[in-house]
Amino acid sequence: MQGITLLLKSSLHFLVDTDIASHIHLLKHRIGVSINGESARYKEIKEDKYLIPDDWKGIMCSTIDATTGIGDLLGEDLEGVDWAVILREYTKIGNQLYHAAVKDLEPALGRKRAKESARFFKTYNSQIQADVMFNWRSFYHFLELRNKPDAQLEIREIAAEMLNQVKNIEGNPFEHTIAAFEL
Repeated sequence: MQGITLLLKSSLHFLVDTDIASHIHLLKHRIGVSINGESARYKEIKEDKYLIPDDWKGIMCSTIDATTGIGDLLGEDLEGVDWAVILREYTKIGNQLYHAAVKDLEPALGRKRAKESARFFKTYNSQIQADVMFNWRSFYHFLELRNKPDAQLEIREIAAEMLNQVKNIEGNPFEHTIAAFEL
């Protein structure tokens, strides 16, 4: 008779609303992780979700004055304007251009190519939903990389919330694993 060993392994599956820049960080340095994100190539993005970093609020622009012409795009001189406000307005313009480009490019290029091309107007702070699945070892590796003080703030926040959700699963099935890994 051959020996048979039963191994129980876990998978942790998350749906993450994330900005494009953080989605790219999720894709990097991954082993044993399955990631699939919404794609503007295959569907038109109808909802304009975006991230404005909290730590930008209250920091005033001192480097873009009326002579640059950039303020003309946003309709004002940007010197002395809050950077969070500038990013929000810039993002809104990109989203408006995205929707206009899909509409205007479709008759000439076809629906598929119009959506593919128009996505160039989407900014890195645009948010998509990513489907992320880890085995435990990969999740721990991710936490070690992304919970460090020098990691990008937004990815640290994602990692912290993922761990928080695992710690708060009803019945606490990972209690001993979390303790063993000192999380």
